[in-house]
Amino acid sequence: MKLKRILALALAMVMVLALAACGGGTPSGGAPDTPPADTSTPDTPPADTSTPDAQPAGGEVSIELWTYPIGSWGGTEPRAQEIIDAFNAVHPEIKVNIEFLDYANGDTQVTSAIQGGSTPDIIMEGPERLVTNWGANGLLVDLSDLWAEGGDDIRANSAAVDAACQLNGTYYEYPLCMTTHCMAINYEVFEQAGALQYIDQETRTWTTENFIKAMEAVRDSGLTPVTGIVYCGGQGGDQGTRALVTNLYSGAYTTPDHTGYTANSAENVKALTLIKDMVANNSLAANASFQASDELQAFANGTAAMTFCWNASNKAQYASQVSFTPYAMAFPSDDGKPELCGGIWGFGIFDNGDDAKIEAAKTFIRFVCDDENQAPESVRLTGFFPARASLGNVYAGTETEENAAEFLQLMPYLGDYYNVTGGWTEQRTNWWNMLQNILVGGKDVQAEADAFVEASNANIG
Repeated sequence: MKLKRILALALAMVMVLALAACGGGTPSGGAPDTPPADTSTPDTPPADTSTPDAQPAGGEVSIELWTYPIGSWGGTEPRAQEIIDAFNAVHPEIKVNIEFLDYANGDTQVTSAIQGGSTPDIIMEGPERLVTNWGANGLLVDLSDLWAEGGDDIRANSAAVDAACQLNGTYYEYPLCMTTHCMAINYEVFEQAGALQYIDQETRTWTTENFIKAMEAVRDSGLTPVTGIVYCGGQGGDQGTRALVTNLYSGAYTTPDHTGYTANSAENVKALTLIKDMVANNSLAANASFQASDELQAFANGTAAMTFCWNASNKAQYASQVSFTPYAMAFPSDDGKPELCGGIWGFGIFDNGDDAKIEAAKTFIRFVCDDENQAPESVRLTGFFPARASLGNVYAGTETEENAAEFLQLMPYLGDYYNVTGGWTEQRTNWWNMLQNILVGGKDVQAEADAFVEASNANIG
């Protein structure tokens, strides 16, 4: 057992350093997504609705909570202490010490803690780290008991969340919130170009056929230098270009069991060929030096009529720069039924061998995620949306209700959470190199897609 533990620790350190190198499957602009801070008035401390058997056994317990900058849980102005204060109002017997991580150094801190045997009791992040790294290497506690209590409510919201939080039936993450990543258009440009006729404003969807027509209408209007920019200068914001390709003809990025990459499928090759043709006729542009942050700036400046890398965080970040209406849209699909990439954030518990601390950690997670009074405020602090279906719209009646509404409308389009596939770090580099070769280098689509899959699958496992 000791040897097995050492091997698990060593492998986890290798994997977490790989995540640090790529940003860990994070959303926009090459930097991890920092959700907008919640500006609503905090609720008063909620009444205790936890059950007696959720109490830790015997006396006072002190636990450590580490959190990455997920909205106002961390970031430059963290407010997570408010949650801890509310928790202590009903559980004074459990002391919670918190440490705030960032995406620049956080993985190194966790790796050092693993190596030194001083990991926190609770850690807040997403499945890329919790499930496919620390959980897969035997470092986290099985949270199946929490899922037995609240899992049906989570599954009612999204099957993708259920699948992402477990590995072979063992749950290593208990989720608090989730979101979808989308694209956006310059509403006024589309209106003036006569391109609004090609989108369904009620559902914020459009077909591939209408996407082509809309791009040609915007191109011919001359209202902006370019319609949209397919950025391929690095991995920043690559979830946008992946979603564009896979949605156009209902392709999949990986196999259903996440054991292989499928960018060379007939559907994806057809989509890549379409994008290449659209770049050739100037209804799209390709840029080999741009990452998502550059493309987003071009969108905010009005240089491009759309962005392929949009979410609530980016809307808040660029709000002071835009002089038009950024209108969130799902990615175009041949059948009009988009499948969007997303993010999932929640809690894992490191197995430090102390049953009292583990039970105390579970008590805290229950309070944060499941308490009917506290859970909405816990979610609002992230800037994202509840993992539990019963919580509904937690932004109703708050100052952020209007900003959240359009992104809430896109939540039902959350597709497969394939970010947990092996070799994730390496495939991100392979992806933008492939796009460069096809869209800028003019190389054969099928050959480049085949090369991507061969190189990426070689790193799985």
